[in-house]
Amino acid sequence: MAQDLKDCRVSCKLFWEDLQALCRRERLVCKQLSVTKNNFNDYEVEYLCNYKKHKVCMDNCSHLWIQLFLPIYIIHVKSTYKICLFKGREFFLVKWKGYTESENTWEPLKNLKCPIILHQFRKDMKTALLQANKPLDSESLSAPIVSFLLQKAKQRVKLQKWEHFMNQTCEQKGHIFVCNEVDLYGPPTNFTYINENKFGKEVDVSSVIVGCECDDCFSQPVGGCCPGLLKHRRAYNDSRQVKVMPGLPIYECNSKCRCGPDCLNRVVQRGIQYDLCIFKTADGRGWGVRTLQRIYKNSFVMEYLGEIITTEEAERRGVVYDKQGVTYLFDLDYVDDVYTIDAAHYGNISHFVNHSCDPNLQVYNVFIDNLDERLPRIAFFAKRGIKAGEELTFDYKMTVDPVDAESSKMDSEFSRAGVEGSPIKRLHMECKCGAKNCRKYLF
Repeated sequence: MAQDLKDCRVSCKLFWEDLQALCRRERLVCKQLSVTKNNFNDYEVEYLCNYKKHKVCMDNCSHLWIQLFLPIYIIHVKSTYKICLFKGREFFLVKWKGYTESENTWEPLKNLKCPIILHQFRKDMKTALLQANKPLDSESLSAPIVSFLLQKAKQRVKLQKWEHFMNQTCEQKGHIFVCNEVDLYGPPTNFTYINENKFGKEVDVSSVIVGCECDDCFSQPVGGCCPGLLKHRRAYNDSRQVKVMPGLPIYECNSKCRCGPDCLNRVVQRGIQYDLCIFKTADGRGWGVRTLQRIYKNSFVMEYLGEIITTEEAERRGVVYDKQGVTYLFDLDYVDDVYTIDAAHYGNISHFVNHSCDPNLQVYNVFIDNLDERLPRIAFFAKRGIKAGEELTFDYKMTVDPVDAESSKMDSEFSRAGVEGSPIKRLHMECKCGAKNCRKYLF
């Protein structure tokens, strides 16, 4: 029995750093975790909980000390002068990684080698003191301020772990960052990050059985390659930017094609190429997504992923979501309104992209390993050049003006709702996008 289990592997719920701290705490040597007897006493700061400053009085100071330290107070005592110098010594209450809060310790500044955590703690403390109308040089902190700092520190740890988990899970070049400087909410609950669409039981999925024989899909005649399905038009240029009109389908090379992963007709399947940040908006729209890099016009940005279900199931879920105020339903109605993507509980970073009446993202229908026109993959491309730091948005009520018979098939209906201010299906909700051409209401 033991022999059958020797190659058994299960995923661990602890992060690498937590396992290291646990081994050091238990004095266990682990080569795989780089824990040795020499670093048993390496303690890592998880977060800072409190702050205080102690004044140290130095009597009979020399002139050198007088020159070095401020403030200096000269006190007259029985016709003699006594020089008393006060120097503030800072202490921080430290929560150590791998140890309980009951084992927190007060440490002087010189013992802390965590400049990033220190900088963030001082920033939070300054914000809290200003809001409480307290002096910034306070020697100790009141209970409400300590409570705020503790909640903020725990929130950051949770968001960092969520960020780390998403980057471990996602299979893409771009890195995901998370930031919330607005409130004390942590990661969303009941949401699982996925890399591919999750298909419901009633969804019939068939894979392609043949691919192109091209060695170089971009230089060889388009008729014999996958783009030939699009009336002999290539969807991308040599910079992997889309060049067909919105509403026209995109046919990428698939897993049966001879060409390799560097083929210029493989764009959406390469995944997100940009560093993106999930951030909490300050205007009541909840979470949003901004790019940390410049994105050129017509470049692929991300795919909308979720659980693909039947339209009937989507209607049933929609009733429940409306009552809860949460729904992320995207109808796949390229030819027939048969299936819907539900990204409420399963999705990728597109789950957090907000609406705008003047969006910078455009939706395209893409086919790769499945040519069923009822099941297109939903891809977002840059509608215009997007600057680093700009929020990414798309129009939840987007329609495409038909340029030919093919493009008239596309009429994107997106129903997305939540406490963050996203539109609720069948409800008349105010739009908060702030665009000059804002329609004022989403539905």
